Amino acid sequence: MPFISKIQRQTDYNRFPPSTPIVIDNGASYFRIGWAGETEPRVIFRNIVQRPRHKSTGETVTIVGDHDPALLKYFDCTRSGPRSAFDSNVVFQFEIMEYILDFAFDRLGATGSRIDHPILITECVCNPVHSRSKMAELLFETYGVRSVAFGVDAVFSYKYNQLHGICEKDGLAICPGFTTTHVIPFVDGEPVYKGCCRTNIGGYHITDYLKQLLSLKYPHHMARFTWEKVEDLKMEHCYIAPDYALEAQLFQKGGKEAEDKTRCWQLPWVPLPTEEPPSEEEIARKAAIRERQGQRLREMAEAKRSSRINELENQLRGLEFLLQQLGQVQEEDIPSFLSETGYASKQEIESTLTKVTQSLRKAKGEPKPEQAENEEKADSCTSDKYSLINVPDNMLTPEQLKEKKRQIFLKTTTEGRQRAKQKRVEEELERERKTQQDEERRLENPQLYLEQMHTKYKELYEKVELRKRLKTNGGHTNGSNSGGVGRGERLNAAQRERMRLLTTAAFDRGKGEDTFGAKDEDWQLYKLMGKDNDDDDDGADEDEAELARVSSRLQEIDSTFVPKPEPSASQPATTEVPHVRQRTKEDFQIVLGVERFRCPEILFHPNLVGIDQVGLDEMTGVSIRRLPSKDKALEDRLTSSVFMTGGCSLFPGINERLEAGIRMLRPCGSPIKVARALDPVLDAWRGASLYAANSRFHQQTFTRSDYYEKGEDWLRRYQVRYTL
Repeated sequence: MPFISKIQRQTDYNRFPPSTPIVIDNGASYFRIGWAGETEPRVIFRNIVQRPRHKSTGETVTIVGDHDPALLKYFDCTRSGPRSAFDSNVVFQFEIMEYILDFAFDRLGATGSRIDHPILITECVCNPVHSRSKMAELLFETYGVRSVAFGVDAVFSYKYNQLHGICEKDGLAICPGFTTTHVIPFVDGEPVYKGCCRTNIGGYHITDYLKQLLSLKYPHHMARFTWEKVEDLKMEHCYIAPDYALEAQLFQKGGKEAEDKTRCWQLPWVPLPTEEPPSEEEIARKAAIRERQGQRLREMAEAKRSSRINELENQLRGLEFLLQQLGQVQEEDIPSFLSETGYASKQEIESTLTKVTQSLRKAKGEPKPEQAENEEKADSCTSDKYSLINVPDNMLTPEQLKEKKRQIFLKTTTEGRQRAKQKRVEEELERERKTQQDEERRLENPQLYLEQMHTKYKELYEKVELRKRLKTNGGHTNGSNSGGVGRGERLNAAQRERMRLLTTAAFDRGKGEDTFGAKDEDWQLYKLMGKDNDDDDDGADEDEAELARVSSRLQEIDSTFVPKPEPSASQPATTEVPHVRQRTKEDFQIVLGVERFRCPEILFHPNLVGIDQVGLDEMTGVSIRRLPSKDKALEDRLTSSVFMTGGCSLFPGINERLEAGIRMLRPCGSPIKVARALDPVLDAWRGASLYAANSRFHQQTFTRSDYYEKGEDWLRRYQVRYTL
């Protein structure tokens, strides 16, 4: 099975005899494996499995624990996320557990399919018999181990620190782990499981809570808050507040103390490049480059024009020579002569000659013929084209009458186009004249001209705005009366007249048979209703066009002029254009303030994340009350040796906060001492390693034959003795 990992494989597996036990600390967060008697585990990795497919080959690979994120670009991880074998702190996915054990034994250096060594593996407090039985079955059936022993990780850590004088024989072990927190009382060096207490809160919930708070606070940087990065932020910056309420008030008021406790994480940020104005040398260089490019384009255009002129002149000479030869050919030989040239008739040759002549004149840039000649030609063409217009109808045949109607229609359409064209030309000349006059006025007195243009723009803008507001709100300009006028009160005289005609026609024709349109005078009503006498609308269009022209002119002559937004019925004219601010260095800073102590506070108040259970300080009181014996001296010995282990005990201030919480629960004067493990993370494995290295360790294990002979019921009563 292919594995992907950056953990190096051990090479000294065969140097250890089969009697040397293998020690496994199977935590919900990290998996640690090594040899008994050593002080450090050989292999440590995250206790997760991911099985993506390779994007090119489609092969399924197994990624166990930590891996290089750069490798994920070669794999499709959308359908296979990281999976854990644990539910809270109990192993229940033994298929995933098999992948993890395969990887662990492989990295430890095992070469065969059998693991011929005793195994000491940790489990949670009061582990269900079903989970213990499945783990034993997996180790015996799949790996063929000699013997197996199960022990509690927190107990091994307590016993290891007891050897170093950190805790006493009687005490309380508090283990805030990855997904759960346990409190285990110890009497005479042995755990009393009847007095144990557990809550479903741990480091996983703290990391998840911090991730949620940061994602809500900085939604634009959610992709930055990966689980690994938030885990690092938690372990580096979070702490336990001595008094949560006072600490929150401190940050709420602000001040130097709150500022000193605030941490800032700067995300990668590249400032926008500042554009410096080009120097005179750069401007001159670019101008020279543009001049050279323009000269090259002009030369290319001139060469193309010369080539085109030569081609047209050759074609023109050929057509003239062809007409000259055609004039010398006999009448009966013309068809055969034309068939060789590719033309159908002499008229086609002449038409082609005319087109080529016009194209040549255009290519040479020669002026067009005089307008009078064109008009004469047009008149002659018109008289030839519309020859039946002036002929009386009684002198024409039915076919000629149809042709006459067609000619009349064509002539009317042509004349209309010509009039429209002439009107456009006149309007263009008028605009040019006005523009020239405006430019002359501006040159005479620029300041006065600019003031007049601003005044005109303001008047036109107010006029257009008032007209649009009246169309929406009728005759009321006050905002309190807007929308209170009906459509009929906003109609002008011409519109009301058309409405009256429509109402009258509908009333008169609404009874009996509808004969409207049978008489010619009925169509007069349509003409009356179709008259567009709405001068206000025409005036509005003219005002808006003039407003646009003045605005464009002001933008040309005044660099500081900013046109106002176009007023509308639903949006006031004073609405400002939204301004998009450039992102700065501060926009890429993640500030950790109250989040530093708010997230780990759930260890003492799980109800902050919706878990209705007790906190660490109350768990000690619950554990003491569950003890079979009610001995005050024993209770004092327990509280005088409160031992903290597990990853969450690394938070600064947790010892002081826990001691203050227990002091509020115990009678006045009770001895209370809270101590932290030498290494809260690895002491459990080190304690198990020392325990497995003891010569009497084999007395606490059960072999494969015992498992087959006694079965699962025997595992229910199985319990190791930690004092050997």
